[in-house]
Amino acid sequence: MAKLIPVYTSSGDLGAYLLYPYLFNREGEWIGFVTQDKSVYTVLGVYVGYLADGPRILRKRGYEYDRPRLKPPPAPKRLRVPPSAPLAPLMPELQFTEVDILQDEPDRLLPLDSTELLTDLD
Repeated sequence: MAKLIPVYTSSGDLGAYLLYPYLFNREGEWIGFVTQDKSVYTVLGVYVGYLADGPRILRKRGYEYDRPRLKPPPAPKRLRVPPSAPLAPLMPELQFTEVDILQDEPDRLLPLDSTELLTDLD
């Protein structure tokens, strides 16, 4: 059985849960997925960043727009989140070239019902 892994922000707050390959927000809603090479994608298959040590979700400031969209896996059931999570480990400071997605750009990882209208923008 897959292990539920808390994903933190750089400031040490709980930002999401990873139940490989699915990412869930703190309410248990599906917000994205992780590939085998630790790339992170939205529920629509758009590249967001990568899963770094900590774990936390980062991306380079020079955003990589050339990444193709991936077909997302089938939508999972809503996750029953635990009432508490372990404290975040001490994490190294971010380099200037990196951005913490869950802390600085959390609206890049939205639940499926929040992204329905975004497909019209493409």
